[in-house]
Amino acid sequence: MAPNKRDELTKLKNIGPKSAARLREAGIRSREQIAELGAVEAYRRLRQHYPASLTMLWALQGALLGLPYNQIPPEIKAALLDELAQFER
Repeated sequence: MAPNKRDELTKLKNIGPKSAARLREAGIRSREQIAELGAVEAYRRLRQHYPASLTMLWALQGALLGLPYNQIPPEIKAALLDELAQFER
């Protein structure tokens, strides 16, 4: 993989080298792919390979919004949790 492609995930807010490596192992390689899947589905795919806390879900949404994970508004967190709960029923 070309170095600039490899670094694409780490250029996103909240995504460090370790998270980027885990996302790539889960088949997620770009911001566009996270956006296409949505934060919840990207999080679910990541959890198939690694344990991940809800902080990672907030981090993925923050990466899409350009916000630090701890600044995700409560109403967005609630919507993400509702979406996640639909898969766990």
